[in-house]
Parts: sequence; structure tokens; C-alpha cells
Amino acid sequence: MPHPHVLLLTADPASGALDESVATTVRALTGTQGHWLKPDAAFEALIDNPALRDTVAASLAPRPIDINALPHESRVKRLLVADMESTMIEQEMIDELASLTGRREEMSALTLATMRGEIDFKTSLCHRVNLLAGLTNADLATVAARITLIPGATALVATMKTNGALSALVSGGFTVFAEPVARQLGFDRCFANTLDIENGRLTGRLTEPILDAAQKRDILLGLATERGLTPAQVLAVGDGANDLPMLQAAGLGVAFRAKPAVRTAMRASPTGALIDHAGLEALLHLQGL
Repeated sequence: MPHPHVLLLTADPASGALDESVATTVRALTGTQGHWLKPDAAFEALIDNPALRDTVAASLAPRPIDINALPHESRVKRLLVADMESTMIEQEMIDELASLTGRREEMSALTLATMRGEIDFKTSLCHRVNLLAGLTNADLATVAARITLIPGATALVATMKTNGALSALVSGGFTVFAEPVARQLGFDRCFANTLDIENGRLTGRLTEPILDAAQKRDILLGLATERGLTPAQVLAVGDGANDLPMLQAAGLGVAFRAKPAVRTAMRASPTGALIDHAGLEALLHLQGL
């Protein structure tokens, strides 16, 4: 009889945290042989009881290793829906824009509170965009040049595409940044908010409708329906409170270096996973790739 769950350990291979001694510990605690998906980066073992995750985690603490227990069935996903900022790229672009107005500290505090779920996303976003009024197209280009990708982003999208999956970048940020990132990474679809610009300057408003948490979830479900997929065939990844509804709607919802409320919710979910230490290639390992 097949094992219903898989225990997966992932880490940044440069950290040296995930080595053969860890594999030995996992084998002893699970009573299985397990195998390496990628040396120093991903080791997995088939298990019957997902509660073994906590036992293994306690034994290996405080090593910087992500430890997740997931259903073994339908591991390979056919749709990827990904947040952009602090998920596919290192930056929060609204904070980068605020640095040009001298209000970065104020903006960053608002952004963080919003991502923690302490402030309503739509209300907060409209307020924060209003703080950017007067910035120019040249300013947008200046901060766009600061964008850096999260390690593993390119490999994640490319590998899923090779395996026949559709990929969508779904951002509460702005099209002026999201569309170039989507093209660079090879996403099939891109959804984001549009900054209102008149005479080459930001008006401090957004073009309706505003893409918020509910719309992120709706986009995921719509794309799944379009492709004839069940939720079990969908992978979603994000870090903030506005990502939580889409993470919970997916067959695999990954809280990537996420805010506390998101981490807590996805740890409690039987179809959730936490990645705090590895790069985005861990999302491939979560699928057994």
C-alpha cells in the first residue's frame, strides 16, 4: 500500500545544513530509506503519519532547514500562481518608489503592516499610492533598475513550463514592474494594478478595478477552470496576508519567507507548506522534481 504522505527537507545548499547526517537522522526517525532529490538541497522520505514532521523538526532544530509533510498524491502541479514582490523579486516596489519622495520609512511601515494583515489591503494600497503623487516616468524607470530576482525564480518557471504547466504572475503591485518581470521569467499570464499617470506623472490614484486578495483567489480559480484543472493541481506561492486566500484555494499553497499570520495559516493547512530557508527551486522539490 502506498504511503499517503511525503516528508520533504529543503535548504540553501550553500548553507551546508542539509547533509548526510541529516539524512541519517530522518531515516532513523521515520524508519524509511528516503532519497536525495538534490544533494545538499532536498531530501525526502515517504511516511504514513504527517505528525512525524514535528518530530523530525524538533530533532534537527535549529538547523536552517525547511521541513514539510505533504500528500503524496497529485504532487506535480499543472498551474503556478505566484505573487511577485518578496516572492519572485527581492523588493517591495512601492517602498522603492517612496525612497524617491523621502518617505520610505513611513511607506515601509505601512507596507509591512498591510502584509501582516493589520491593515485592509485595498485601503492601504490607495493611501500608499497617494503618497507617490508627482513621481515621473523617469522615476519609475529608476526603481525598476533596482529589481533583483529571488534565487530559483527562473528555474521554477522554466521547469514548470517544460512540464506543461501554465504560470501566472498575480501581483498587488503595479503593471509597470510586473509585466517586465513576467516577460523576463517566462510567465504565461500577468495580472497587477495599473498606476494612473497623466502628463508623465503619477496622479496618486490607481486605475480600477484594484487587484486585491479576493481577486487573486478569483484569478487562480478562473485559470484552473479555464485549464480544466482541479484545485489539487494548482500551486500558489506568496508571502503576505493578501496572498492567503489564493494560497488556501490551491492544492499546494506555499508561504515563502512569509509574514507570521501567513506562516501560521499554511502550517495548519494539510495542503500548505513553509519555505523559509531555501530558494524558489524548493517549490520544484515540493512536487518531487
